[in-house]
Amino acid sequence: MRKKKIVVTGSSGVLGSSFKKKAFLRKNKNYKFIFLNSKNVDLRSQKKTLLYFKKINPDFIIHLAAVSGGIGLSSQYQATLLRDNILMAFNILEAARSINVKKIVMTLTTGMYPEKAKTPYKEKNIHDGYPLLNNYGSSFAKRIIDPAIKAYRSQYGMDVIGLIVPGIFGENDNFNLSHAPMLPANIHKIFLAKKSNMKLRVWGDGSPLREYIFSEDLRDIFMWALKKYSSPDCLNVSSGQEYSIKSIIFKICDILKFNKKNIIFEKKDDRGIKRKNSDIKKFKKLVKMKFTPFDEALQKTVIWFINNFQNKTLRLGNKINEKKIR
Repeated sequence: MRKKKIVVTGSSGVLGSSFKKKAFLRKNKNYKFIFLNSKNVDLRSQKKTLLYFKKINPDFIIHLAAVSGGIGLSSQYQATLLRDNILMAFNILEAARSINVKKIVMTLTTGMYPEKAKTPYKEKNIHDGYPLLNNYGSSFAKRIIDPAIKAYRSQYGMDVIGLIVPGIFGENDNFNLSHAPMLPANIHKIFLAKKSNMKLRVWGDGSPLREYIFSEDLRDIFMWALKKYSSPDCLNVSSGQEYSIKSIIFKICDILKFNKKNIIFEKKDDRGIKRKNSDIKKFKKLVKMKFTPFDEALQKTVIWFINNFQNKTLRLGNKINEKKIR
């Protein structure tokens, strides 16, 4: 019997790389996974994307590829994030439509929700206001996936779904100091602060709460959705684990044995939203999952970073390369 083929885009990212784990592949041996990144095809090109997918002819697509990062990157490259993410999303949908892909899973993020939306964020409130000004490019690129899903399902009868995810962390994360998200950036900063015997400066007072999910847990949710979920409505998916920035930093300090007395919280430099947790009532009614404890997942992530620190891409901060997509 022919194995059904699943293309995973963005396979070099934190979530995409978790699909490459040997234990996961053994568990899902009935599928043939095809891992796609920018070295294989530029998904911003409609022609190249269509030619690639015609050649591969997959049964399913899990679309994870994105230009994304922390506040520094999203505020500096608003047009790049808006343009490239929209191009990739619609090129994937058009390719899937042209070759009759059986099912497509698209990725949205809780960061796209309106700045003034009440928490926990509900799926029905995706478009009820303007997103954060320092993140509007990425936010609108993700929001457009919601009507795109409804339109492609309605007009073409395609089985395309959308999952709204919180902060993701894990092995193969983006630790690049120039544009990494908060959690991996602070793993890198604390590691360097200890190594150099220096103080650690943190934006804000550390009180904002953040919702995180371990990449391997989220991977399993995507596989569940591929098999079991089919709806025009995008779905919040999360472990529901929420921690303050300060507590996350303290946990990283404990793992790296960095003295917390050497942390300076820059209270005047208060950035971001105080809380952005998602309403996962619908998700919890649909599936029961056992999630990796946060402390265990964080330790795995820190250990992976230490073991891979000599990787040049991991250590050095670089500006975004507009010709490259992870």
